[in-house]
Amino acid sequence: MQSLLERGRAYLTPGAASSQKANGAGDDGFFSTAKAETALFPKTDAAVDGDECLHDCETCTITYPRKFDVDESDKLYGHVSGWDTHLIVGTGKTDWVRDVAHEKGSVMEALEKHSLLQYERAEGRGRAKLRLSASNLPTGSDHSDVDMDDGSNCFLLPSWLLIEHVQPAEVVDLVAEVVAPSVTNKTLVRPTTTSVNDAATPSSASSLSPPPSSSPSPQTPPAHLPAPNTRFLTRTRPIPHSALILMCSHRTRDARCGQSAPLLRAEFERHLRPLGLYRDLHDERPGGVGIYFINHVGGHKYSANVIIYRKRGREYNEAVQGIWLARVRPADCENIVRYTILQGKLVKPESQLRGGFDRERGLLSW
Repeated sequence: MQSLLERGRAYLTPGAASSQKANGAGDDGFFSTAKAETALFPKTDAAVDGDECLHDCETCTITYPRKFDVDESDKLYGHVSGWDTHLIVGTGKTDWVRDVAHEKGSVMEALEKHSLLQYERAEGRGRAKLRLSASNLPTGSDHSDVDMDDGSNCFLLPSWLLIEHVQPAEVVDLVAEVVAPSVTNKTLVRPTTTSVNDAATPSSASSLSPPPSSSPSPQTPPAHLPAPNTRFLTRTRPIPHSALILMCSHRTRDARCGQSAPLLRAEFERHLRPLGLYRDLHDERPGGVGIYFINHVGGHKYSANVIIYRKRGREYNEAVQGIWLARVRPADCENIVRYTILQGKLVKPESQLRGGFDRERGLLSW
């Protein structure tokens, strides 16, 4: 059985398809729809990956309430609407009004008001769909040492950007100056330059930990930062984490999500901490895995819904993969950490994968 060390190293090595796809130029035309779950993300193989569980069942003490019922019969894969970019807006809350666009005075309300969930991409690249999520990501005031209006801290994916102190009045400029020029889920990804020493770091979770000199120099800002003449330049920086776990906690829409999200977070923490990968809401150490609650994503009858964004190692500065899982239970968290977060593999693709993308291989589920 491969050790966790060896499996973690696999996360550093681009797949075989990268040499064929990484040098492509442009968007969309290079992408195709993966017709089956395992065509998009590989399924684990016991002969290669080892046992699916490393613990006795007695150690899994976190379970859902007895009446936590979900649909187990519907086919999940291929039935979610695609999106191009994902804006996650910090509200500091774990539950919201039924429609987050009705949160008074919020960035979400402003985006809806200005009809910005469909937008024109920069440089004539056509229209794109913005997926909008409210989140428990701390608000701007929670991260600020200066006296200013709160605003909202936002994540932009797949660009892997954190935009700080966004005000509702700024959303038109935010979309025009930051979102529209950014990469999308249909932009082929190219690895950034890494040294041989970085790629060979002998650590079980080395792929999710930054190299010693990982901080960008002031002379070389990270890719996809807004143009220097925009108001957002000094408020934009890379998301500090190497992977993100997003879970629906929208109790107002469905009580099951309010029940499942905190239980899953506790179980993910239990498996991430021994690897040195757990990051709480205020932990901005580079690397590791950030866990955030978001609002309604659709398909509550398939709770719990979990969306994972992976950078896939140090050679990438952007999200390479987005993986949308459903029917996730606490007992699944160990394997999601061991296989999905560290390696991009799935243990139960036929029953849990709703959709996603792989920008390195040029594949989408939609």
